[in-house]
Amino acid sequence: MKINEYQELAMTTLNPKLSKKDVLINSVMGLCGESGEAIDIVKKWMAQGHELDKEHLAKELGDIAWYLAEAATALEIPLEDILQANIDKLKQRYPEGFEVKRSTLRLEGDI
Repeated sequence: MKINEYQELAMTTLNPKLSKKDVLINSVMGLCGESGEAIDIVKKWMAQGHELDKEHLAKELGDIAWYLAEAATALEIPLEDILQANIDKLKQRYPEGFEVKRSTLRLEGDI
């Protein structure tokens, strides 16, 4: 499946009664909520002696993907464009791959 195909298919489950503003708000809140659920699974594994529940974590990552697609849709940006822009930024920041120095000493305007 292609990224933009995922976005299109996932958005067939978007609430059509929401305004574009409400879609954006819902997507950002959803990203925060689902990220919290993902970190809770990792916390239980790291700090509470649980086995890492990979299946549950994978489902939460899927929910995160849905909300990311929703945010891109609210902004009227293809998800592929968002992911490509991120890769371009990472290539500029880490042209030779990850380096601690480049990670800690960011250039002005580097977001």
